[in-house]
Amino acid sequence: MAIKKRTALVTGATRGIGRAIAEELAARGLFVIVAGRDAAAGREVVRALSEQSATFKTLDVTSESDVEAIASFIEKDCGGLDVLVNNAGASFDGFDAEVARRTLDVNFGGMMLLTDRLVPLLRRGARVVMVSSGMGEVSCLGQELRREITSSALTRKRLLAFVDKFVEAVESGTHTKEGWPSNAYRVSKVAMNAYTRILARELAGDPRKILVNAACPGWVRTAMGGQGAPRSPKKGAKTPVWLALLGAEGPTGGFFRDEQRIEW
Repeated sequence: MAIKKRTALVTGATRGIGRAIAEELAARGLFVIVAGRDAAAGREVVRALSEQSATFKTLDVTSESDVEAIASFIEKDCGGLDVLVNNAGASFDGFDAEVARRTLDVNFGGMMLLTDRLVPLLRRGARVVMVSSGMGEVSCLGQELRREITSSALTRKRLLAFVDKFVEAVESGTHTKEGWPSNAYRVSKVAMNAYTRILARELAGDPRKILVNAACPGWVRTAMGGQGAPRSPKKGAKTPVWLALLGAEGPTGGFFRDEQRIEW
């Protein structure tokens, strides 16, 4: 099929905040690629939105073959991408080096793999949105690590080394002494935010005028957030959707909650 409408890809869109983001973007006239691992849930989302407004594609962000398949669909059937919302994420029970690596592979490595593959397919005026978390604020790190991750000279190579250093510190039992939190999800979102700044800097001179930002949706009632959370998925989707639809004069390389810039 040939998609003639503006097109958005929302990862982790089969439930929770991702589904709410997909619904809001479809309501605003975009064709939404609902991406996730649960095919049955994804097809139910598409039925609710209508096949004229959405399609489901299986996507495990850590799978290179899944990433290639979705990139091929975007290139051949959509002719490009206008909005990329990186919402897929995971939080695992326990805390050890294996949990740290698995968490980072999904929330950071998979997100970066997909985004880097899709950047060449972004159309003029495209928007990239990272659904991050206040748990990823750098205040969770020791002072030296904080300086390292917020440096304007931070490169991709240094960011990857930073992530590896955390896993190694967890494995050796020295992470607390070195200034790391005992929470892999926090570090994965710190890394996501750092990648947001790097990508925004890389695309600053791109003639396509692409804007790249991160959003904190707040504490939302989802499978991960729990039913005691104060915000609905629809409210959690508000800032990511706002960033996805920013006008030409919108910000780039920022972190936002409730449509207001917050500190990293």
